[in-house]
Amino acid sequence: MAGHSKWANIQHRKGRQDAARSKLFSKLSKEITVAAKMGDPDPDKNPRLRMAVKEAKSNSVPKDVIDRAIKKATGGDAENYDEIRYEGYGPGGVAVIVEAMTDNRNRTASNVRSTFTKSGGNLGETGSVGFMFERKGQVTYAADVGDADTVMMAAIEAGAEDVESSEEGHVIWCADTDLNEVSTALEAALGESVSTKLVWQPQTTTELDLEGAQKLMKLIEALEDDDDVQSVTANFEISDEVMAQL
Repeated sequence: MAGHSKWANIQHRKGRQDAARSKLFSKLSKEITVAAKMGDPDPDKNPRLRMAVKEAKSNSVPKDVIDRAIKKATGGDAENYDEIRYEGYGPGGVAVIVEAMTDNRNRTASNVRSTFTKSGGNLGETGSVGFMFERKGQVTYAADVGDADTVMMAAIEAGAEDVESSEEGHVIWCADTDLNEVSTALEAALGESVSTKLVWQPQTTTELDLEGAQKLMKLIEALEDDDDVQSVTANFEISDEVMAQL
């Protein structure tokens, strides 16, 4: 079982979702502001902004918060954020990619390095683990949107590359550059998605035992608690037995 895709389930069971809700809203708002500032403030004319708004809505971010984030960009009073990717190794030799948006590179680099070190990992150079991942578009639908064959046909017609269907739902993969086009076609065929975003898809995975998984969870949680960090991806794998004990 690819633990990478199970992270949300683990968070949910641990009751972290509610605790992290305001932090999540803040991260999603920041992405909306940056996307609106970099391109057109109209989501229909700005694919990155459209994805950011879509992801915010799927996470129940209120419309007034979304509108405020866009206005902040067009009002000229938005902070200037740098987008930075950090790469390193967590406990058990698991590869970790951290994406951040910051108005202070030194602060963020120092915090991320310190978090890796405290958690038994180490921050590497850019490119040190990136080759183990591929940038992909990911569109997620609930299981009740249709059976596997229906979703597969819709995905093929939309130009997607692969579909993973299970009791938990359907995950549709496409080239990163095709995400806007594929998600728009899928929406016409299947309706609104649960999630549409760019992700780092692990090409190789490292299996962890219970102790290794617990240590890695602490690292990921600590990184996600940093206000500058937008997303954390790791190439770990855990068995159902270990999953049940977390």
